[in-house]
Amino acid sequence: MKFIKTVFFLVFVAIIGGIGYYSIYPDVAKLKKQNPRKTSFMEYREREWKAKGKKLKIQKKWVPLRNVSPYLVKAVIIAEDDKFWSHNGFDLDAMQKALEKDIEKGKFKFGGSTISQQLAKNLYLTPAKNPVRKLKEAIITWRIERSLSKRRIIEIYLNVVEWGEGIFGIEAASARYYGKPAASLTAEEAAHLAAVLPNPRRYNPTGSSRYVERRTRIIYRIMVKRGIVIPEYEDTMTDSSERATPAVPDPAATGNTF
Repeated sequence: MKFIKTVFFLVFVAIIGGIGYYSIYPDVAKLKKQNPRKTSFMEYREREWKAKGKKLKIQKKWVPLRNVSPYLVKAVIIAEDDKFWSHNGFDLDAMQKALEKDIEKGKFKFGGSTISQQLAKNLYLTPAKNPVRKLKEAIITWRIERSLSKRRIIEIYLNVVEWGEGIFGIEAASARYYGKPAASLTAEEAAHLAAVLPNPRRYNPTGSSRYVERRTRIIYRIMVKRGIVIPEYEDTMTDSSERATPAVPDPAATGNTF
């Protein structure tokens, strides 16, 4: 019994110590002027590739927010965190809905993450899904929201988020899938890129996945409804069978999923 109590005490101390650590470190404030060279999530992917014997390299190129298509910025916010500009880092309604789904399915995935929460995880944590990691994420998210402007948060997010196997950031993704800089992305291309973010290694923005097409159309229609895209251009959204053959095969179609 004494041994068990000792173990629980040590675990408790470790958790409290971890919380204390992330309440002070990492130095989030430096991100006001300093762009992150490599994130914790990128390092995680590199270890994963090495363990699997994959010879992959991270493709990324930093681009300031002013050089990113406004369509892309708005499409990503619609797709990932529609209350981004108004919340303080946490969308309680989305978290409640995600929790209700988890309870219904009997699986706890800790969904409902905002862009700020995703950024905290990408920059400093691992993809592990457990209460302790989620608590660390919450602390870092709170610090990010206190230290950085919303504009800076979305700028960093768009430059570090994963957009495919080895592809990180919108500039690399735009070049890979559309052969153009992020500044030149059209509304349709932006909607496609935003549509794959929940699972970027499984889905391809230029592929033929029904899921991506359906999600793309929803995002695009919201953009039209809000006046982000003028209605006259709505007919540019053509059926996937009418578009040119994609430059990159759809991983979902080839079975290359994770």
